[in-house]
Amino acid sequence: MCGPFKSMQAILRLLEIIFSALALCISLSMGRIVRPWGIWCDFVWVFCIIVPLVLLVMEALKWNILLAAFLPNWADLCCGLTLLCTVMIISASISFGVVFVCLSCISLIFCLVFSLIATGIFLVDSIMQKMKCPKGYLSGLRGVLRTAEAFIACIILTAASDYFALLPWAPRPGGMICSVIVFFVCLLATVVIILLHLLKLLRCLVSFGLNLMELVFNILAALLYLLAVILWCVFGYRHYYYYRTHYLGHPYNCWKCAFADLNAVTVGAIFNLILYIVDLVMSIKAR
Repeated sequence: MCGPFKSMQAILRLLEIIFSALALCISLSMGRIVRPWGIWCDFVWVFCIIVPLVLLVMEALKWNILLAAFLPNWADLCCGLTLLCTVMIISASISFGVVFVCLSCISLIFCLVFSLIATGIFLVDSIMQKMKCPKGYLSGLRGVLRTAEAFIACIILTAASDYFALLPWAPRPGGMICSVIVFFVCLLATVVIILLHLLKLLRCLVSFGLNLMELVFNILAALLYLLAVILWCVFGYRHYYYYRTHYLGHPYNCWKCAFADLNAVTVGAIFNLILYIVDLVMSIKAR
């Protein structure tokens, strides 16, 4: 190979782009995948095209050297983004296979196969980068925790959206809406904290200290997530069982799908609550 594809890592990134693009093209060509899980899968494939493409171009043109003043560690950023792509495309492959693929759907099977191949390539790429042991926020435990919190929040919001989409005619309880708002707000705050750690210029804007801000946020996030879990469990399952009992024969309902989404939100929220508590303990120890 010549040009920018002299290294093994560059070849892996090119393959990641190709197979993610193939999965995306087949999915978009079907035209009827409009459920939130389908939108999530399409978003993941787009993300898994853009990230390796940007990293490939930046390194080929040596632009990553110019970003040294803004980014603490380029190798850490590459490793963190590759790990994030790996986890995201694993979730997309699993959800796409479970929700959409059937034995008679040849096109969707090919889409899943291409997504699984891209998943394998991302796994190899992330392992190779992790073996280099880059030092930085995204490669450390705190960065991994933050990334996991943001990723799980995306899964929670997708499952909640799919639940509401499966029962469009049913009124949405205020408790469930409040839970979704909590998940969304915590997701935004988590992303902001990650950006503050990555970008030196933004970090300078925080006059009262990033560690203090993280400590306060972790306390609020843990309390809000605890409240959200309680509200979702109380109102969500009551909502589900009430409408399943009274509208069991409704022709447009997939009650198993709705129940799976309900459980996905519950489990994801509990897991994220645990992560925020762990993050809180680490914030206290870091003080």
